[in-house]
Amino acid sequence: MAVHCPECGFVNPEGANYCQKCGAYLGGPAEGGNGDEPTTMTYTVGETGEMQPVDIDETIARSGAALVIRAGGGRAGESFALDQDRVSIGRSPDAGVFLDDVTVSRNHALLVRRRDGLYIDDLGSLNGTYVNRRRIESHRLADGDEIQIGKYKLSFLEK
Repeated sequence: MAVHCPECGFVNPEGANYCQKCGAYLGGPAEGGNGDEPTTMTYTVGETGEMQPVDIDETIARSGAALVIRAGGGRAGESFALDQDRVSIGRSPDAGVFLDDVTVSRNHALLVRRRDGLYIDDLGSLNGTYVNRRRIESHRLADGDEIQIGKYKLSFLEK
């Protein structure tokens, strides 16, 4: 299985430790479940702005799905329960998933629950919405999908 560079996106051969294009560390071969991988604590931001720790497995069990910021804006680990039929994503402070970055449109994307699953729809944003490194207009999300909006990389998790 190929290894994508987290810095430049170059596709490297399996087992590569460093990107052949930019030299970034790729984290070594993925062993999975060995307990040595670093983890990020997940949290939500309360109404008063304080960080509140969250058990992401419990959140997913309760709401069915969640988004977790993996990188961008110094907010790695922030999570959003997806327990509504429609959740907006954008730079507007009223968005369900607020991403404060000039490359994010005010009303950038929308998460919509449909009969066959949860979809992310781009709302005509200038810089686009990407799922697993591909620009999308509408995409049915699957557990583990990586969403990129502006400088933010988010993971979609569901039970």
